[in-house]
Amino acid sequence: MIVVGVIGYVNTPRGLRSLKTIFAEHISDECKRRFYRNWYKSKKKAFTKYCKKWQDDDGKKQLAKDFGAMKKYCQVIRIIAHTQMRLLPLKQKKSHLMEVQLNGGTISDKVDWAREKLEQAVPINTVFTQDEMIDVIGITKGHGYKGVTSRWHTKKLPRKTHRGLRKVACIGAWHPARVAFSVARAGQKGYHHRTEINKKIYKIGQGYHTKDGKLVKNNASTEYDLSNKSINPLGGFVHYGDVTNDFVMVKGCVVGTKKRVLTLRKSLLVQTSRRASEKIDLKFIDTTSKFGHGRFQTAEEKKAFMSLCKVSVVN
Repeated sequence: MIVVGVIGYVNTPRGLRSLKTIFAEHISDECKRRFYRNWYKSKKKAFTKYCKKWQDDDGKKQLAKDFGAMKKYCQVIRIIAHTQMRLLPLKQKKSHLMEVQLNGGTISDKVDWAREKLEQAVPINTVFTQDEMIDVIGITKGHGYKGVTSRWHTKKLPRKTHRGLRKVACIGAWHPARVAFSVARAGQKGYHHRTEINKKIYKIGQGYHTKDGKLVKNNASTEYDLSNKSINPLGGFVHYGDVTNDFVMVKGCVVGTKKRVLTLRKSLLVQTSRRASEKIDLKFIDTTSKFGHGRFQTAEEKKAFMSLCKVSVVN
C-alpha cells in the first residue's frame, strides 16, 4: 500500500473527532479515481491546488503549523493509504482507500514516521511476519434473497404440507402480537461484512524480481522441493490470474469471492495456544492446475511427460 496522507484525531465526550488531515504532494491517478464517480468525463482536477501547498513558502509554513498542531493536540494518529491496482491482473483501476492507525511510541514519533513515509510503499513483510496469527475482514459471497431453509438451515416440513414446505411452521405466539427477532425469516443471504479471527500465516512470499540481471520466479520452491516453480498453479488461479507480486499464504479459507478486497489486521487477542506458537516449515507447495484433475507441477514437467503434441508443433 502507498501512504498518501496523515490524519490526527482528538478525544471528545462524543468520541474521536478529526483535527487535521494532510495529504501528500504527489497522488497517483489510481488514488484520485476514488474521489470521482466518473473519472473519464471529469476534468481530473482533484488535489491540483492542494499540491501547491508543498511548493510555495506560505503553504510550507501552513503544513508545518498543521503537523505541529497534530503533535500538540492529537491523541490518535492514522495514515491514509491506498492499494496499487495497476500491479494486479484486474479490470478495476480505482484503488481502495483506508485509514491505518499507528501504534507504539509518542505522538510526535508517529507524526514524524507518517511524514517520512508519505508517497512511499509499505511492504507486507514490514507489518506481518510468518507464523503470526491475524484477523481477516471482508464481505462474504452474496446469494441474494433466500428462504428460511437456505438462509437459516431450518428443517423442511413434511411433503404433504399445505402452502409450501420450505417454511417455518410457527412464527410465534398470538401475544405478544409481534414476530420476535429470533424467528427465522426469509431475506438477504450473503454479502455481509464479517471478521474471521486467528488465521495463521504460513508464508510471506516475494513476488517476481530481478537478481543479477535475471528474472527470479521460484517463490514456491522450498528446502525440500527445489524445483524451479512459481506460486501460480498451471493455468493460473481460477477466476483471478497470475500472482506476480508479494503474497501472503494463510491457513484455511477467507471470506468472499475471487478478486474481492480483504483487510488483514493484527490479532487483538493475546495468543498463548500451542497452535499459535507453532513454527511452520513448509515442505511442499502444490502448483497443479486448479481447473480439472491436475497432474503436473510445472509446464516443463507436463511437456516432458506428454512429449510433442499438435500445439507444440504449430508453435
